Amino acid sequence: MKINKSSENKGTYGHHPLTAWCDNTDESLVLRLRPGNAGSNTASDHIEVLDEAIAQVPARHRRDLLVTVDGAGATLDLIRHITALNAAPGRRVHYSVGFDLDHRARAAITKVPETVWEHVWDRDGAPRDLDDAGTVELTGLMRASVGGDELANWPGDMRIICRRERPSAGAQLCALEEADGWRYQLFATNTGGKQLAFLEARHRAHARVEDRIRCGKTTGLDHLPSKSLEINQAWCVAATIAADLLSWLRLLCLDPALTHAEPKTLRYRILHTAVRIVRGQRKRKIKIPETWPWAHELHAAFLAAFALSPT
Repeated sequence: MKINKSSENKGTYGHHPLTAWCDNTDESLVLRLRPGNAGSNTASDHIEVLDEAIAQVPARHRRDLLVTVDGAGATLDLIRHITALNAAPGRRVHYSVGFDLDHRARAAITKVPETVWEHVWDRDGAPRDLDDAGTVELTGLMRASVGGDELANWPGDMRIICRRERPSAGAQLCALEEADGWRYQLFATNTGGKQLAFLEARHRAHARVEDRIRCGKTTGLDHLPSKSLEINQAWCVAATIAADLLSWLRLLCLDPALTHAEPKTLRYRILHTAVRIVRGQRKRKIKIPETWPWAHELHAAFLAAFALSPT
């Protein structure tokens, strides 16, 4: 079971949502609407949202969790909290969170020999050319720093992984990146014994949370109706319910061609179609306009819905 957390810094009327999504089902697990003066990396808010998200997951699926967080969640308190969750018997909580490219990381990167950079995988699972992208672990260099253990306050099982790639046009770079021509991205994880390419590809999949946020905005999260925080919270509950209903519609009722369709596509092809359900001769019939291009998909969705168990 994988839980994605993300901070969305922009909001209507100064209200900023903090969200958690289930990557297995695309469901919205938690949405907390915060005042405009709330920081994006407030650890207490992240911890509360994470605990609420885990509570939403059925107990039988909580034994092996992966929590991914963007860079705003790379706080010592949050990582310590996730580490403490592993004290519960029969549970293993892995994390893969963005980490800051600070002076400690930059100093470690400058000490990495070119020969130790490893391949990263592309979306098809093939290794990319090392002249284009690479990954390396910085944990040993940061713990054996001349100035002392740079990660002394962090959990002992935490690993720091660095990815580099050639920057795209217009990318904002730090002085180190401008000097050597690479763009660096770091993340921290407590998963041991895996290839760096696997860990890097797993963390990169966190980008799917942006798809969930985009779909959430389409169901109403992009336009909050009031200056009142309480009214907007109620609005967000309705919008996330709509997002969840669409997620389960895709999972349970739709053909493969529509399982990744955007909400606007589903509205046009499926949800807004004029259909009648009639009964006669002890049969239930679905009447769909014959000229509707997606009549077959709509018919299949109805049949799948009728076949579901009521429990």
